Amino acid sequence: MEISFLDRRKEPRVPADGELTLFCDTPAPAVVLGRLVDVSRSGFRARHTYLRFEPGQDVRFERPDSSGRARVMWNRILDDRAETGFLVIDTL
Repeated sequence: MEISFLDRRKEPRVPADGELTLFCDTPAPAVVLGRLVDVSRSGFRARHTYLRFEPGQDVRFERPDSSGRARVMWNRILDDRAETGFLVIDTL
């Protein structure tokens, strides 16, 4: 029996909805507006139109309930939009 990606998650995800702003310095400075999809104790998933995020890249984030630094864990591009999973490194 094959185990799906969802079955291997270590923390429960809670659906979320809210605006999100991401600030990145590489590969070029950018401000990315997006929407939260879900959150967990240690991270969050967002939808946006920035197609250049790479796993391992660090960003600053501002969302309705917190702000801080996060690391891109994965990035899925779907046509002209993307969905990205972030690990929160620290909060402000």
